[in-house]
Amino acid sequence: MMLKKVSLGVVLLVLTLCNLNAQQHLDPEYIKVTNERAAKIVEALKLSDTEKEQTLTTIIGEQYRNLSRLHDGRDAKIEALKNSDLPKEKLDSKIEKLKSKTDKSINKLHKKYISVLSKHLTPEKVDAVKDGMTYGVVPKTYAAFQDMLPNLTEAQKKYIYDNLVEAREHAMDAGTSKEKHAWFGKYKGRINNYLSAQGYDLNKESDDWHKRIEAREKAKN
Repeated sequence: MMLKKVSLGVVLLVLTLCNLNAQQHLDPEYIKVTNERAAKIVEALKLSDTEKEQTLTTIIGEQYRNLSRLHDGRDAKIEALKNSDLPKEKLDSKIEKLKSKTDKSINKLHKKYISVLSKHLTPEKVDAVKDGMTYGVVPKTYAAFQDMLPNLTEAQKKYIYDNLVEAREHAMDAGTSKEKHAWFGKYKGRINNYLSAQGYDLNKESDDWHKRIEAREKAKN
C-alpha cells in the first residue's frame, strides 16, 4: 500500500512539473526571449529579405523552444525519479533510459531542423546559424589554433576543424551555455591529445603564443 502511495506521488510530481514546463514554453515572455535570440542570429546573416528573415526567426525561435521543452521534460522526470524510493541500481537504469530516449528525440529534432533551414539557406548560411547558436566558438577556436600553431599541416588543420564542427553539432542542441561549452571542451581535449601525439609541446606553444599576443598589443599602443 505504501509503495502505491509513493508511486502515485511520483506520478503526480511528474505531471505537475511537466505542466509547469508546458506553461513556460507557451509563456509570451519566454516566446519573446527566444524570438529575440533568434532575431540576432538572423540579423547577422545579412539576408536583405524581410520576409525570409521573419520566417527564419520563427524557425530558429521554435527550435530553441522545442529543445527547451525536451530538456526540461527530461529533467522534471529525472527529478521525480530521484524523489522516489527506488533502489540506486534501478534508479540509475531508469535515468539512463530516460536520457537515451530524450537524446533520440533531440537527434530527430536536430535533423528536421537542419533540413528546414537548408530549404531557406545556403550551406554556408546554415553553418552561420549553427555558429550563432553556439557563440561563434568554431571560427574563433579554429583561428586561435592556427594563430598559436602557424606551422600546422593541412591534415592537422582539417582534424582540428572537423572536430570543432562535430562538437558544434552537439553543442547547438545543449540546454544551457555551460553544456554548450562543455561539448567544445570535450572536443578541444581530443584535439590537444592529437596535437601532442603529433609532436607539439602545447604548454610551450601556448606560452609563446601569449607572448606574441602581448607584443602585438604593445605594438598597437
